[in-house]
Amino acid sequence: MTAPPPAGAGARRGFLTAALLAPAGLTVAGLVLVPLLLVVRDSFATPDLYGGTKGGFTLANYRSLFDPVYLKVFGYSLGMAALNAAVCLLLGYVVAYYLVSRAPQRQMLLLLLIIVPFWTDFLVRTFAWINLLSPGGPVNSLTDAVGLTHGPAQWIPSQGASFVGLVYAFLPTAVFPVYASLRGVDPALGEAARDLGCGWWRVHTKVLLPIARPGLLAAALLTFIPTLGVFVIPVLLGGGKNQLVGNLIVTLYTEFRNQPMGAAASVVLLVLMLVSLAVFGTAARRLRRKTA
Repeated sequence: MTAPPPAGAGARRGFLTAALLAPAGLTVAGLVLVPLLLVVRDSFATPDLYGGTKGGFTLANYRSLFDPVYLKVFGYSLGMAALNAAVCLLLGYVVAYYLVSRAPQRQMLLLLLIIVPFWTDFLVRTFAWINLLSPGGPVNSLTDAVGLTHGPAQWIPSQGASFVGLVYAFLPTAVFPVYASLRGVDPALGEAARDLGCGWWRVHTKVLLPIARPGLLAAALLTFIPTLGVFVIPVLLGGGKNQLVGNLIVTLYTEFRNQPMGAAASVVLLVLMLVSLAVFGTAARRLRRKTA
């Protein structure tokens, strides 16, 4: 028979837990919650003559975002994020399937090759794409060699170059969750399905894809939401012609010098991300119930 815990042991454990969590809690409050509250407060303020805020309470900043020009930016951002997520999921599944079909030692090497680009700064990698796609660059030389183009081609700035940069930036974040889902699959499972008459397509759609659904859902979340806030790639590779919400926020803060409206756009972007999280969370819960 075990002895009861001494009096006050629970209180001491609670105090110790609170003391250990206090630094992290203060850091989150100071670097996340307080700035977030300030942005929300500024979104309802009125702008002064110098682009700052002068207090007050108004909904005009949010009403201004219903202008067709801004709605077009939000619609374009959602469409581009969905397209980027779809392409990253397709390519991520192909890459993940190739990885799990290799020997364990080869898998580690291939994963390392996928991680290596992250050792370089994001901005440097984006500038590397400018060199690759510039007139007379390697891509232009390759298309010239195969007869697709004749002479220097203007690949950048363009919407296509911007999309290629988005896929390149977020593809690794789609590969890893899918790889984690497929890693534990016994290769004999696919062989058994083929022995029972399943072709290549049915093996993937009926056997492997249902197993990989949790990873695919996580990959969609990790690619869709960050794409909404990207602003470097559309500027450097797209020339700023087709802006995402992140570009709109930077423009409102810097060029238009309208902090309240920029804060309102930031809050709308945050709401879009929270709605996306809720949608993906609902899909994940339904998937767990269906699996159970």
